[in-house]
Amino acid sequence: MSLRYLTAGETHGPQLTAIIEGLPSNLELDFEALNFQLLRRQKGHGRGRRMQIEKDTAQIAGGVRHGRTTGAPVALIVANNDWKHWTSVMNIEPIEGSDESKRRIHRPRPGHADLNGGIKYNHTDLRNVLERSSARETAARVAVGAVARQLLAAFGIRVAGHVVKIGGIKAPAPNLPIDELIARTEESPVRVTDPETEAAMTALIDQTKADGDSIGGVVECIVTGLPIGLGSHVQWDRKLDGRIAQAVVSINAFKGVEFGIGFEAADLPGSQVHDEILYTPEKGYHRASNRLGGFEGGMTNGEPIIVRGVMKPIPTLYKPLRSVDIDTKEAFTAQVERSDACAVPAASVVMESVVAWEVAKAFLEKFGGDSMEEIKRNYDNYLRQVAEY
Repeated sequence: MSLRYLTAGETHGPQLTAIIEGLPSNLELDFEALNFQLLRRQKGHGRGRRMQIEKDTAQIAGGVRHGRTTGAPVALIVANNDWKHWTSVMNIEPIEGSDESKRRIHRPRPGHADLNGGIKYNHTDLRNVLERSSARETAARVAVGAVARQLLAAFGIRVAGHVVKIGGIKAPAPNLPIDELIARTEESPVRVTDPETEAAMTALIDQTKADGDSIGGVVECIVTGLPIGLGSHVQWDRKLDGRIAQAVVSINAFKGVEFGIGFEAADLPGSQVHDEILYTPEKGYHRASNRLGGFEGGMTNGEPIIVRGVMKPIPTLYKPLRSVDIDTKEAFTAQVERSDACAVPAASVVMESVVAWEVAKAFLEKFGGDSMEEIKRNYDNYLRQVAEY
């Protein structure tokens, strides 16, 4: 069975729910580690007041017994503390009252799903769109990704992320062992390792917030400890880099993705792009460089996955842009909802989660079994095959 998940819930509803299907039995889950990932998503310089309200933790409501998965679907619940202020507006039962009491939204915000979703689903209250399209949904995806990370960690695969750029300020490449990168970025409010860059980025975020504006950036995810051969070249939808790219761009406000040197490859000759193949008895087949970000032919080549995503500035602004009222068709300034000045550091955590999920899915497709013990046997046999090739 293929690994998959679904999420449900609204930003001001009672909870977010995720159901994971296809996990093997006997995966030991560390609940503190799972909730730590949710905490990481809430951190970062530039976050708005919502992060002061929510203290995200995941409750497991099915598929786990005595700390281990059973092979049944795993149900995760992340409660919304803010729900208590929205029980009438977001009630599932019909309510009587004015548009004001229902907090009806009829002024779509540029850059959001408001207008497109309202037209598509024929809603005259755009709250029906923004409640689900909100980035609050990524809390559920981080919970799902936290489970995937633990599955990968059982086989020595590590996932890390950091901020590459905020606005026009670019951080120097860290070039650190992955454990040190994880530790140092966790100490930074903007998830960089260079103190001067951190100071410049925080100052820029503060100024942007003071101006009533928002700012975006670039984040990078690194995955180490991977075997050769995850993904496949035989069909377009089995290429793992393509699947990761889709997952990254599915994150709210992400507009681009690249692997390795990415778009820089367009400016270089092939001799400065492709990674030469080497062999030693100790390391086996490996590459002299990693310009392609760990992929060739849609498959992992044994080098770390290096993937970057670009996040646009959050479109909800405290100096709102022009829009059109769907009732009167008159020009208006867009309705303001609570928002962040910069969510790039938090988006780094979300990106780690979606990448971890896609890698875990490909890992189980390659080495799948109904229990962790069966998967480990399959994986060990494959590693022997690789070593003997």
